[in-house]
Amino acid sequence: MAGSQEAGSKVARHGGNLFTVLSATALIATEAFATAVAAGWALAGLLNLGDVGEYALMGLFSLAAAYVSFVYFRRAVRVEASLVV
Repeated sequence: MAGSQEAGSKVARHGGNLFTVLSATALIATEAFATAVAAGWALAGLLNLGDVGEYALMGLFSLAAAYVSFVYFRRAVRVEASLVV
């Protein structure tokens, strides 16, 4: 009986950790993409690159933001999985 309660608490704790990781990743990804788009817009305006240059920089910086978000998610999952409570 005690084993089933312990197993249930592990599942609940793991689900809570996953929710925390997903929530933090959503926050980081939103900030990274907003920064990428703003940086592309500002840099293109500063260098007078026009619309095509603006979209190209936004796309380039958004790829970097996607990579950063993916790396953050992988590391956060690894850290949460290694925690012993």
